[in-house]
Amino acid sequence: MTRSLWLALILTAVAGPVAGQGLSIDFGNDSSLATRSVEIMLLVTVLSIVPGLAVMVTCFPFVVTVLSILRQALGLQQSPPNMVIVSLALFLTWFVMDPVFTAAWLNGIQPLTDGKIDVQQAIPLVAAPFRAFMTARTNPATFDALQALRPGAVGAAVDAPLSLLVPSFMLSEISRAFEIGFLIYLPFLIIDLVTAAILMSMGMMMVPPAVVSLPFKLAFFVVADGWTLISGALVRSYS
Repeated sequence: MTRSLWLALILTAVAGPVAGQGLSIDFGNDSSLATRSVEIMLLVTVLSIVPGLAVMVTCFPFVVTVLSILRQALGLQQSPPNMVIVSLALFLTWFVMDPVFTAAWLNGIQPLTDGKIDVQQAIPLVAAPFRAFMTARTNPATFDALQALRPGAVGAAVDAPLSLLVPSFMLSEISRAFEIGFLIYLPFLIIDLVTAAILMSMGMMMVPPAVVSLPFKLAFFVVADGWTLISGALVRSYS
C-alpha cells in the first residue's frame, strides 16, 4: 500500500503539468497524435529513472561504495555478487532511512491521502526530511566548492536548491566512503605484505601472493565477524 501511494504521488507530481494542458489524443490530427506520443514517451522515461534518482538522496551511495571497496580488499572479484551487494546496501539504507521515510509519510503523504493538502503543498513537506538529512551529511567544503560554480547561489546549505544540495551530498558521501574504505583496506594489505615477504624468503617467487593470502584474509574476516562489524559501523555513522 505504501509503495502504491508513493507511486501515485510521483505520477501525480510528474504528470500534473501535462494533465493540466489536457492530455487527449486526437486521432484526426497527425501532429496532435505525434505530440501526445512524445509526451507519453517522455513521461515513461522520467518514471523509469525516478527510482534511481530517489536512492541518491539517501545513504545508499555511501553504503554501496564501502561494501564494494570491502569486496576488493578481500581480493574477491565476484563474490558476493553485485546483486547481493546492492541488495544488502538497499536494506541497510532502509534501516538507516526509516525515520526519514516515516517523517516524510506523516508530514506530506498521509495528509495528501486524507485530502487535507494538495500535491503542490505535499511535495515540499515530503522533501523536507530528506533535505534535513542531506544538509546534516554534506561536507561544507564540498558545498562551498560547488556553490562557487553557481553565481548568485544562496549562502547556506539549508536554503540551497536541490540542484546544488544533492550533488554536494553525493560527493560528500562518496568522499567519506573512500576514507572508510582506506581504513578497511589496511589490515588486508598487511596480510598481503606479510604473505609476500614469507613467500619471498622461502624462494617461492613464482607463487602469486594474492592466491596464498586469500584464505587467510577470509579466515580473518570470518573470525572477526566482519560483515556484522562493517554493517554496524555504517549504521552507527548516521546516528
